[in-house]
Amino acid sequence: MSSYQVIARKWRPQTFADVVGQDHVVRTLRNAIARGRIAHAYLLVGPRGTGKTSLARIFAKALNCTDGPKADFDANDPACAAIATGAHLDVIEIDGASNNGIDQVRDLRDTVQYAPAQGKFKVYIIDEVHMLSTQAFNALLKTLEEPPAHVKFVFATTDPQKVLPTIISRCQRFDLKPIPSPLIISRLQKIAEEEKITVTGAALACIARLADGGMRDAQSIFDQMISFCGTEITEPDVLDVYGLVAADKIAALAAALAAGDHQQMVALVDDCDAAGRDLVRLLGDLQALTRDALLDAIAHGGRSAALGSPLTTEQITRMLDALREGEGSVKLGLSEKINFEVVLLKAVEASRARAIDSLIKELSALADEAPAATAADSEKKKT
Repeated sequence: MSSYQVIARKWRPQTFADVVGQDHVVRTLRNAIARGRIAHAYLLVGPRGTGKTSLARIFAKALNCTDGPKADFDANDPACAAIATGAHLDVIEIDGASNNGIDQVRDLRDTVQYAPAQGKFKVYIIDEVHMLSTQAFNALLKTLEEPPAHVKFVFATTDPQKVLPTIISRCQRFDLKPIPSPLIISRLQKIAEEEKITVTGAALACIARLADGGMRDAQSIFDQMISFCGTEITEPDVLDVYGLVAADKIAALAAALAAGDHQQMVALVDDCDAAGRDLVRLLGDLQALTRDALLDAIAHGGRSAALGSPLTTEQITRMLDALREGEGSVKLGLSEKINFEVVLLKAVEASRARAIDSLIKELSALADEAPAATAADSEKKKT
């Protein structure tokens, strides 16, 4: 019986062409290899599940493939296959979270002097590099500053603020961005076709919304949905498993918010709560929809009806600010539902309020117009 492999591992990118949503990083690394301008240290920064470790391994394959370095290598090349399975002697992966002591870095510092055993380069991939201790960072500094020609470092981190500036300054830094939902959906559709899974577009959109820009998260969620549903996945299945609110209901709540319809708002919240929906995530979805309306208002001269009722940029901004300020009370408060309702009511009131400075401007403008109008009337009476 063959061992089961989760989708996130089975569909992990194996070549530069497989990497989704990080074209700026892929292009730079490919060009560096093609032009022989390979730096001795790279720092990959980005949210979880966006491809940092995968890119590090692909880069190691490009450096140590047969007849390499070359960007367009064959994924089935024995050297590349060995790197993919972690069996290549010259590609050393270190988990910074569990190997954060100075002893491991001292061992690394001793072994870098030896020539590669199989390939052209010794590649050290240090994942979660920000977890290394200060002593370990300091022990690494000298090696990083003047490494042997056959040694390359690739660091990956989700938290670059915790990496010493002296380390960062010795690396070429690449910032990986959250992967847009359309790219996640496209990738999942391809996986579904290969895995013989029938899944609706609305279900994939829900999964992409849940993944929040992380391809690995999306694939893990998709895997869980296959376990739950079998070979047919629909939007209600995803909504039920993860407590999501359907897109049309989010739009209805946003419309009630914009119209100031308190009764409709309370009814919709009751409905979502009774169905066991995640109100914290609903608040996040509501913020995203309100932000889209704000951008629409900015693009159309300061007014938008994207939420169903015409609102000014100022009104949408105040509404969004009230929703954002209420996050803490919904997440940490004793009654999630009550706090969520209060946040919505405050958002309505905020959108109806007027900023004092804008009122002063309007009154000043009216005051300036008044003398001119009076003078015009006087002239008419004389004639």
